[in-house]
Amino acid sequence: MKIENIPADIKSKSLKEAKEEINEILDKLENQEVNLEDYQSDYKRLVQLNQHIDGLFKKRFKEISQGKNNDWKKTYKKCKESW
Repeated sequence: MKIENIPADIKSKSLKEAKEEINEILDKLENQEVNLEDYQSDYKRLVQLNQHIDGLFKKRFKEISQGKNNDWKKTYKKCKESW
């Protein structure tokens, strides 16, 4: 799935928000009987959230590798807080 296929409501989420939604969907799938239609839409949403998180990490890695943020402690703290 390409990033341009990710809905705007997912693209606007922070790492922490995306992680929380993933956990909510997983809890729902683990704790309830879900019909096939709901399961498919939840699975699609999980894939989109995962792609968004992957994009956030790639963006952060690129910023770090290009030397835009040389303060490693600050970067580490930002990543830790958002996770």
